[in-house]
Amino acid sequence: MIFNKTTAARLAFMAGISLFMFALQDCKMDNKNIKTVNVSFMDTTVNPGVDFFDYANGNWIKNNPIPAAESAWGSFNELDNKNKTILRKILEDAAANTSAAKGSNTQKIGDYYFSGMDSASIEKLGIAPLKGEFDKIDAITDKAGIIANMAHFSRIGASALFSFYIEPDDKISTQYAAKLNQGGLSLGGREYYLNQDDRNKNIREKYVAYISKMFTLMGDDQAKADASAKTIMTIETSLATKSMGRVQMRNPQAIYHKMSVDDLIQATPSIDWEVYLKNTGINSKVREVIVAQPDFFAAVSKLLDSVSIADWKTYMRWHLINSMASALSSNYEVAHFDFYGKVLSGVKEQQPRWKRILQSTDGNLGEILGQEYVKVAFPPEAKEKALAMVKNLQAELKERIEALTWMGPATKTKALEKLSTMMIKIGYPDKWIDYSSLNIDRGSFVLNEMRASEFEHQRNMDKFGKPIDRTEWDMTPPTINAYYNPVMNEIVFPAGILQYPFFDANADDALNYGGIGAVIGHEMTHGFDDEGRQYDAQGNLKAWWTPEDSANYAKRIQIVVDQFNGYVALDTIHINGKLTLGENIADLGGITVAYYAYEKSLEGKSKDKIDGFTPEQRFFIAFAQLWRGQMRPEALARQLLTNPHSPSKYRVLGPLSNMPEFQQAFSLKDGVPMVRPEDKRARIW
Repeated sequence: MIFNKTTAARLAFMAGISLFMFALQDCKMDNKNIKTVNVSFMDTTVNPGVDFFDYANGNWIKNNPIPAAESAWGSFNELDNKNKTILRKILEDAAANTSAAKGSNTQKIGDYYFSGMDSASIEKLGIAPLKGEFDKIDAITDKAGIIANMAHFSRIGASALFSFYIEPDDKISTQYAAKLNQGGLSLGGREYYLNQDDRNKNIREKYVAYISKMFTLMGDDQAKADASAKTIMTIETSLATKSMGRVQMRNPQAIYHKMSVDDLIQATPSIDWEVYLKNTGINSKVREVIVAQPDFFAAVSKLLDSVSIADWKTYMRWHLINSMASALSSNYEVAHFDFYGKVLSGVKEQQPRWKRILQSTDGNLGEILGQEYVKVAFPPEAKEKALAMVKNLQAELKERIEALTWMGPATKTKALEKLSTMMIKIGYPDKWIDYSSLNIDRGSFVLNEMRASEFEHQRNMDKFGKPIDRTEWDMTPPTINAYYNPVMNEIVFPAGILQYPFFDANADDALNYGGIGAVIGHEMTHGFDDEGRQYDAQGNLKAWWTPEDSANYAKRIQIVVDQFNGYVALDTIHINGKLTLGENIADLGGITVAYYAYEKSLEGKSKDKIDGFTPEQRFFIAFAQLWRGQMRPEALARQLLTNPHSPSKYRVLGPLSNMPEFQQAFSLKDGVPMVRPEDKRARIW
């Protein structure tokens, strides 16, 4: 994706699904007079051969400091603010409609939004809505109770030791499979627990202090709260040591271990799988499971024996309150923000409440909200124009595959089959989710969130044993993102990203091809990146490349790994070329395919300059301006540690420095930073 959907990350709706997890600030963005690249963004005192990102965006960066409520700021934020203005009106109108029929879509989104905006009631209730959940934890007396409650946590949206979910089988893509994936780390990644640099040591100290504060808010004295924090850190660190690393999880073969339930029981004797499965809500008999990380589950089994029941109950209390904190009274919500917002991301202040609740509504009732959004923001003709552009890029990629000199005929034939059968989804689903069984009211906001989570969980469980639903989407229509799903062999472009400045049917073609064209090409070439290429045309994880072609491919992508390993993005922190490999391959493929599709669109047309720039120059400037943005150091450090996307600056510098077409467009001489030596240029598609 720009924001790729990878097998390893599908559990969390594809880790790295978005480049920046922006929470956004009000802004104005008017495209009425901007029909090509925005010259006012540029700093033409910068040599384009030295730093093309700063050349294209330098003035914008100087004039757009990161707002206090943001961890980063860029083009995606600006568009998201525009979308949020539309969504806010939809939600406020729905909330004001107190006569909406019970059970209607309007009633559901209106009441959900109202309950989240009713801060007075939320303050009055405090932690009381969770009393029943804490009572369930208090009543646990044995390991079976722990396992049953962990399954219950998965239903209500609380984080737990691990995740259980239903998805297509990676090796039999025509049927659903039960899957297990590691979890249990509130810091979000093993690196935070294990890395010994000063930055991560400081984060761990503040994390322990945050845990302790939350326990005092729940009524524990300081000594007990400190002891509980130590317990949590000990358990989570033990889990982290046995968790699989992010780079390893990028290999889909490494996280595919199909086991019978009997074998799983034998490998993890202290986990009562019969109790767990019963409490997940799955309605069919599960006979086998795909286990992503067998070593992790073996470690969990041992921990269940070595950690006391009392300590596990402390662990569950923590994961419950931490998962629900943002929907509770301000003392819990602010403490949660102070750590995850300020410490981990460097944000200075919280987003306004309406944006936080809007985001929650989109996350939990996204296809209701999305239906209303597309009525306003994405007319049928926009969908038709976007689809035509996708087809154009698809035809260009076909030509480029056919012309490859490093790929043999047998692999080409199968690659072309995969490309031709790639499903294209534009704007919004053809079939909307039916929310009729979900009860939403104007009472407790956190209970609304939990019911919404349970609805989605049960919807997932109910897939087991049924035919694959190829109409489903993993993003809501207003989302400013896109993805490729290897098991479905599909590319998906929500209506939210098919807006100016990424796409405008009346704009200069350079803007569209350098913007949404590069995004489209990015998603298509994800089907052939180091992960996606392992899936065939039907979405099955199987070998379909010849050994010679695989070896040729490996040599080419190693150049990409080495290139990005060499970038120092913050202090002494390098980009992880292996972690970001798939996205870097797709960025290079996307801009290459988009460039040649753009060149075809110019055939027979005048190549006049606009604002002093040739069509080719405008194309590359548009691409660089697509990625304009900056991040706070804390957020950037977090991205470099955990995110499969390179920072935005290097998503410009990296791909363009490999392209002789870029060098030619700006008449750059060999030896400048933006022109890599011929023997070190990555050329794949």
